[in-house]
Amino acid sequence: MAGWNADTLAPPVGAGSVTILEGSSFCTSAANGDIVPDLPYGLFFRDTRIVSRWVLLIDGAPVESLSSLTPEPYHAVFVGRAGHLPGRADTPLTVERDRHVNGGLRERLTIRSYSNDPMSFRVEMLLEADFADIFEVKEGRARGIPRPTRRDDSGRFRVDAVGMVDPLGLVVQAPEATVARDRIAFRVVLPPRGSWTQLLVVCPTVNGEEVTLGPPVEGPLQHEEPVRRLLAWQSGVPVASMEDGALERVVRQSQRDLGSLRIFDPNHTDRAVVAAGVPWFMALFGRDSLLTAYMALPLDPTLALGTLQTLADLQGTAWDPASEEQPGRILHEVRLGATTNLALGGESVYYGTIDATPLFVVVLGELARWGGLPDDAGALLQAADRALEWIERDGDRDGDGFVEYARLNDFGLINQGWKDSWDGVNFADGSLADPPIALCEVQGYVYAAYRARALLATMSGEASVAREWDAKADELKVRFNERFWIPDRGWYAIALDGDKRQVDACASNMGHCLWTGIVDDDKAPRVAEALMSQRMFTGWGVRTLASDMGAYNPASYHNGSVWPHDNAIVAAGLMRYGFVEEAQRITVGLFEAANRYGGRLPELFCGFDQEEYPEPVVYPASCSPQAWAAAAPLSLLRTVLRFDPSVPSGEVWVAPALPPEFGDVHLRNVPFAGSRVSVDVAGDTTTIEGLPDHLTLHHEPRGARTASSRRRTP
Repeated sequence: MAGWNADTLAPPVGAGSVTILEGSSFCTSAANGDIVPDLPYGLFFRDTRIVSRWVLLIDGAPVESLSSLTPEPYHAVFVGRAGHLPGRADTPLTVERDRHVNGGLRERLTIRSYSNDPMSFRVEMLLEADFADIFEVKEGRARGIPRPTRRDDSGRFRVDAVGMVDPLGLVVQAPEATVARDRIAFRVVLPPRGSWTQLLVVCPTVNGEEVTLGPPVEGPLQHEEPVRRLLAWQSGVPVASMEDGALERVVRQSQRDLGSLRIFDPNHTDRAVVAAGVPWFMALFGRDSLLTAYMALPLDPTLALGTLQTLADLQGTAWDPASEEQPGRILHEVRLGATTNLALGGESVYYGTIDATPLFVVVLGELARWGGLPDDAGALLQAADRALEWIERDGDRDGDGFVEYARLNDFGLINQGWKDSWDGVNFADGSLADPPIALCEVQGYVYAAYRARALLATMSGEASVAREWDAKADELKVRFNERFWIPDRGWYAIALDGDKRQVDACASNMGHCLWTGIVDDDKAPRVAEALMSQRMFTGWGVRTLASDMGAYNPASYHNGSVWPHDNAIVAAGLMRYGFVEEAQRITVGLFEAANRYGGRLPELFCGFDQEEYPEPVVYPASCSPQAWAAAAPLSLLRTVLRFDPSVPSGEVWVAPALPPEFGDVHLRNVPFAGSRVSVDVAGDTTTIEGLPDHLTLHHEPRGARTASSRRRTP
């Protein structure tokens, strides 16, 4: 996943940095709570850095960090001590910065003295607001020009984006402070062992009007919207109890992160979608949000519904080469910053993705299989049909029956699949593929979209329509296996290039083809063998590119790294074709990696072999938390539980194939088919309670998933 200008990767945020978020606003700082403009730190609102410097000084010296905690996703507590004070061997002053983010920022400063003598000192908060666009910050292009601070009639301090087209500004509430151009200052006098507290509030403004952040300054924090949303989320999500406490911690962290990454449409406050990741992708992304919603169905099906509804509202209606909008096309990303709009071809919505459109139909079909499709789903079905029209019209540029991409301008994404870095699609010798490019996994997504549309037609009693879409899927599967399979290599080409040549690199993309079911049964064993070979499987997960390929680099973004979401899809594909042990190995590897990262999987990590480095090696620009990485453990758990619903046909298949390391697993409050179910796996016994009466439970894999046949009913 990458945003606009994916060719330029994000700089590392910094070791020990702390990020808190609520909705699409977030704050990233150093371990002591300070924000400085020369690092990718800041308070961000609407894709704009509204605070670029927020540095606490005591008698001119910065605070030394002792500890930082994030008890809630939107809340951080920084504990430190004042720097060296003249005439003292050790400082007697401790500092606590209790910070909440909710569009703006609330920070309560508390300084305690452990001296037996009175103390007097100066407290200063250095404040700058450069109103830099998030892409300028990400790519190190932010000018960092501070804006003057002025006191308004109400005694608050204002900073405006003077000379800029951006209508944003900010207001700082700091009672009893004095203000200079770039600092808010207090003179503090403490009695022996005394303390001092001051609340600072930073509130964004739009066109001079303050954006409501919740209760008044003096109001209790527990009544803020972030708190209410988190409590509501926690009360509704499933509860996992696992024999292995470390595995349970991973699942709970995933739930927590997905809850924190939810953003809400102000015009439809009941709709939640998942932002792609912190810090650079706190926005709606078509592909990322759809795949995350798919993998998070066992956690909250309303994420899928909200994502589908929001994407349908923003579905393309016209032809616009600048934004790459086309009728029926599903967007790549939405951004809100003013200068961001210039980067997006003059619009806030950019459509340059090849896979979000078929994935829209896939997720709609899976939501129906999960029993989460609302009764008034007509608008979503119409959006699905418009998406399918795009697939067969603009998606298939040359009419060869495959969906391919080539950007429609000189500044859009060169590669428009999930590996969207400029060098993400290459031949075995390392040379780059030229567009138009037809990716193998995209053909699989289209195949799955056709099957999903057939299911939706069957649900509405349109038997002949269902047969038509199934026939399209059958035809595509035949063409795909003829054109993409490389017999002498034993794997599928990652793509066909502009000259219809097979792009012959051995890549993880073909694992997505297993997931969709487009792979011929007789070819699946060789695909599984390639994916799990030593050149692909590191011990932690499957690399994006095999280690003997010309473009391989274990520390690259897409050419040899390990992506958790990619592996979750590969594991699901392996399980679909009956490769149980292989799916278990990926599952165990990723859960072990998550535990090495404190329970949270990052966006990606380096593709070094586990035998070479006994710890997973950090990729420095990786987002964390990141949406589809957070959803990956949930998807893996569903895969090894082999929980396979088909509510439209009144059936559910559950046949756990848990790795031995998992032990017993108990899930409570799982949302399913309009009800809440419990799943208990203890040894060889599986029990499900709360299943609606109209559903028939099968304690076996759906279709013939045995290793001998490698088959599964579509």
